[in-house]
Amino acid sequence: MRIAITALFATLFLATPGVVEAQTREVPYWASIRAEEVNMRVGPSQDYPIEWIYKRQGLPVKVIRVQEGWRLVSDPDGAQGWIVARLLDPARSALVIGEGLAAIREAPQAGAKLKWNAKPGVVGRLGKCEAGWCMIDVGGRQGWIRENRLWGVGEP
Repeated sequence: MRIAITALFATLFLATPGVVEAQTREVPYWASIRAEEVNMRVGPSQDYPIEWIYKRQGLPVKVIRVQEGWRLVSDPDGAQGWIVARLLDPARSALVIGEGLAAIREAPQAGAKLKWNAKPGVVGRLGKCEAGWCMIDVGGRQGWIRENRLWGVGEP
């Protein structure tokens, strides 16, 4: 009987790939803010005070620790705190950083046609990166931007 129950639990656990993936993901890793408003707390519980309120859906964060249903994250400014896991999206995003406008080009080359310019602070969905360039999607507009103008790329 004990073997049958153990086998049943093992089958249910392995039949849920999202659960298995969430349990095996190693830190650090990139994520993004899922909701329009997310609280960052000083500890991993609703009992801890709110340190910061994010109002930037899609903002990239670096997950640096996992504790039950909470994630210790670091934001682009270096602030650290705890966010409940369900409010983080595993989809990658990136934040335009640096001084002045960042060129968004048609191809991953400095001489490629300029599509538009992005101001520092713009957030977009991150696509593939190659040879120092990354594909970014900002509100349905896609193009290539130099990797060094983005926060949220590369190894966390």
